[in-house]
Amino acid sequence: MNGRLPSLSGLRAFEATARHLSVTLAADELSVTPGAVSLQIRDLEEALGVRLFERKPRRLILTDDGEGYFKAMRSAFRLMREATEELLIRARSPATLLISCTPTFAAQWLVPRLPKFEERLPGADIRISASNRLVDFARDGVDIAIRHGFGRYEGLVSERLLDDDLVPVIAPSLRERIPLDEPGDLRKHVLIHDVHRQDWRLWLESNGITEIDAQRGPVFTDSNGAIEAAKAGDGVVLVRLSLVAREIQERRLIAPFSKGVATGLAYYIVYPPGALDRPAVATLRQWLTEEARAVRGS
Repeated sequence: MNGRLPSLSGLRAFEATARHLSVTLAADELSVTPGAVSLQIRDLEEALGVRLFERKPRRLILTDDGEGYFKAMRSAFRLMREATEELLIRARSPATLLISCTPTFAAQWLVPRLPKFEERLPGADIRISASNRLVDFARDGVDIAIRHGFGRYEGLVSERLLDDDLVPVIAPSLRERIPLDEPGDLRKHVLIHDVHRQDWRLWLESNGITEIDAQRGPVFTDSNGAIEAAKAGDGVVLVRLSLVAREIQERRLIAPFSKGVATGLAYYIVYPPGALDRPAVATLRQWLTEEARAVRGS
C-alpha cells in the first residue's frame, strides 16, 4: 500500500459491520445497501491483503487480524466523532477573548472602543483583566496583553501600538476661569499627579520652566483618578496623549500646548507566538492596530 490509507468508506463499512457483526445492520446504520457494504469490505480486504471476517452461515466472525484492526478502528472513529462534536460546539459558541491591560488603558482607551470591535466580531465574549502585573499567558488564559514599557518581552511577540508623549490637559471650564496660554501660566494652576510624580518635572524642564514647584499638587494612585479630577476642573494633569484623545476630540479636555515630552515608553500589543493562528485573536489584533492608527491620524 506504500503507506497509503484505505478508503474511508471501506473503513466505515468495516467498523460498523464489526461492531454489529451484521452486514444488514451496518448497511442500515450507514444508509446504504447490504451489497454495497459487502463490496466495500471485500475491497478493503484486498487492499490490506488480509481476511478480516470468517463468513459462516448466517453470521460473521472476526478473524484475529480483524479483531485487532477493529479495536484500533473503534478507537479512531470514537476520536473522530468526539473531535467533530467538539468542533461543532466551538463553532456554535461565541468566541471568548481575554485581554490583559492596565486599569487606566482599559478605562480610558479600550472599553469606550469595544462596541466597534463587537460589530467586527458579533457575539464575541470579551473579557478584560485590568491589572498592572505581568501575566503568564498559558496559566492565565490570556489571548492578548497591552503593556506599557519598552517592548522587550522575552519569548513573546511585541508590536508597538501607541506612543505616549506626555501633554498637559485642562477642562475648558477651568481654562475660561484661569487662562492657560503659555507654559508659565501653570504657576497659577494646581498640578495633578498620578503615581509618576516626576513627569511634571520632566515636562517643565523640557519647556524651560524652572520656577514652578513640580512636586506640588494632589497625587492619585492611578491615571484614571487624575484624569477624572482634571475633567472636573480640579487642576491640570500631565497625561499620555493616547489616553485622552477621545476627551480632547469631544472637547471635555483641552491640550493647550502642542509640545509634549517623550519618555521612550509606549503601549505594546503582546502575545505568544502562534496566538494569531486562532482567527478571533488575529481579528482582535488587527482591530487594535486599526484603532491605534486612527488615533495617530486624528
